[in-house]
Amino acid sequence: MLLPLVETTPAILLRKIKLTESSLIVTWFTEAHGKLKTVAKGARRPKSPFAGRLDLFFAAEITYSRSQKSELHGLRELVVRNSREGLRMQYERTQMAAYFVELIEMTTEFEHPVPEIYDLLRRALDHLDKNEPTRRAMLHFERELSRLLGVTGEHNTEADPAQAIVRLSGQLPPDRARILKGLPHAAVTVAR
Repeated sequence: MLLPLVETTPAILLRKIKLTESSLIVTWFTEAHGKLKTVAKGARRPKSPFAGRLDLFFAAEITYSRSQKSELHGLRELVVRNSREGLRMQYERTQMAAYFVELIEMTTEFEHPVPEIYDLLRRALDHLDKNEPTRRAMLHFERELSRLLGVTGEHNTEADPAQAIVRLSGQLPPDRARILKGLPHAAVTVAR
């Protein structure tokens, strides 16, 4: 009998959903493995070793056993490296972080690593953890994501990153227009 392959990797928690009365399915974005899903057995129990350690946008080092039969791997351990408490201090920060995560979910494949996209998401969430959300930050994230996905840049003629992402994934997250409308324009300074 083959033992399951156990792997450890830095990860960002993208989504969690109820699987059973006591367990969760947790979607992560990792540098080495891309987007992947794990089952956190017993995570909803009060005395679970996962209690209080599985929340959106958390950066963690996870250890999981790779499933040979499905895309659901078994979460064994995790160490929270950054809880990004600042994201929870202001609704607008949380909203923009959720928008970034939704873009990543829409445009990436499971278990297809793109370390540069992982780094972009990590930097964006770290920025929002300490700074107010701005239109400039949102448009920068879209521009960099579209470039990393290869849908804009020197070999593509598409000038608008948002439209390039629409062509790739079929749509943008529905909250985009509302988020953009609520964001302040960055002050523009002219060098003399």
